[in-house]
Amino acid sequence: MATDMHELSNERLLQLKKVIENDVQRGLYYGAVILVARHGIIGLHEAIGCTNAKDKRPISKDSVFSLFSTTKAFTNALVFRAIERGEFALTTKVSEIIPEFSRGRRQDITFYHLLTHSSGLPSVFAPEPGMYIDVLEEVIAAICKNVHSIEDPGVLVTYAPMVAHALMGEAVRRTDPKKRSYRKLLEEEVLIPLKMKDTAIGVRADLRSRHIVPIFLEPLPFTHPGHSNLGTHGAFEEENAEMPWVGGVSTVSDMFRFAEMLRRGGELDGARILGPAILNLATRNHTGDKPNELFKQLAISCGWETSPAYIGLGFFMRGEAICHLHFGTLTSPRTFGNMGAGSSIFWVDPARELTFVCLSAGVMNEALNMARFQRLSDIAISAAI
Repeated sequence: MATDMHELSNERLLQLKKVIENDVQRGLYYGAVILVARHGIIGLHEAIGCTNAKDKRPISKDSVFSLFSTTKAFTNALVFRAIERGEFALTTKVSEIIPEFSRGRRQDITFYHLLTHSSGLPSVFAPEPGMYIDVLEEVIAAICKNVHSIEDPGVLVTYAPMVAHALMGEAVRRTDPKKRSYRKLLEEEVLIPLKMKDTAIGVRADLRSRHIVPIFLEPLPFTHPGHSNLGTHGAFEEENAEMPWVGGVSTVSDMFRFAEMLRRGGELDGARILGPAILNLATRNHTGDKPNELFKQLAISCGWETSPAYIGLGFFMRGEAICHLHFGTLTSPRTFGNMGAGSSIFWVDPARELTFVCLSAGVMNEALNMARFQRLSDIAISAAI
C-alpha cells in the first residue's frame, strides 16, 4: 500500500477494479475502462469486461467509446477560447451571433445562460420529433424554427441535453476568423495540441474497428437517427456526424489528457489550451441552491431528496450537499467534470489533484448510472492518502 500523502492506495484501487468486475458479472453493464491518477501519475488503468453481450469481444484500453454528453466538455473549451480571444463574451446575447435565434424571450439568452443551463428553453433531445440530428446546420435551423422559451432566462436551471451546446457549437463556428467547421475547430484548437489522436467528432474511419457501438440497456422514449439510416440510434455511428452536444468518440487515455489539461489550469505538455482565469471562474457553482429541474424529476421518481444543480460554466460541480451525485459524496466541493448518458464520466478533484475517467459499454438508465458512478467515485477518492 502507498504511504506518501501524494500517492494512491493500491488496496483501494484494487477494490475499485473488483467492484467494477462484480458489476459486470452481475450484468449491470457489459464492461468498462477505468483510469485514476493523482498529480498526473496514473495509479490505475484497467480494461474490464466486454463490449456487448452477443459476441463477448473483450474491451481493451484503447477501445473507442461514444461519449454522449461528455462531448459538451469539448464545446465548453471552444467557447472559453472564443471568450478569451474576444470573439464574444459571457454576456453576449446568442441572438447577436445567430440572428435567426431571436423573437420572444429567447432573444435575451446569453452565453452565460447557456453554459449554466439557465436559458429558460425547454429540455428537448431533438428540435423536431424523429429528425436526423447528425448535421449541425439542419439542427440549428430546426432549433431556431421550433424551440422557444418556456421561462425567462436566469429563472430556472434545467439541464439542456442538446439545444445549448448545439447553439454554442454554431456560435464558435460563426465567429471563427478562419471560418472552420466545428469539427475542424476542435481538431486544430484542442485535439491535435493535446495529442488526443483517438478522439473525433463522428466515428472517424480509422477508429471504426475499435468503436463500441452503443447499446441501450433499457428502451428510450426518443431516438437519435442519422442520415445514413444506420438504426434507431444510428447518429452515433455516423462518420461525418457533427453534434457538439453528443457527437464525440474517444478513449480513456485521450480523455485523461483532456482532464489533465483542465486540472493543470489549461495546459498540458507545453500546449496551452485555456488560461487559468476562465477555468477558475468555470469551476465554481453558478446556480446557487436551485435544483436541476430535469434531475429533480429523476430524484422524485426514485424517492431521493432533491438536491442543488451545482453547475459551473458548462461543468457539473460536486458542491456541498450529501446527495445523489455522479461525482460521489467524498470528493471536495469544487470537484468538476462532465458525464454522458448512462456510460461516460470524467472528473477532477482540484483539492486532492486527483483525476478520474471511466467509459463503459452498455448504456444504463440514469438512476442506476448515477448510483454506479457515485459508488465508484467514492472508492476512487478514498484512495488518495
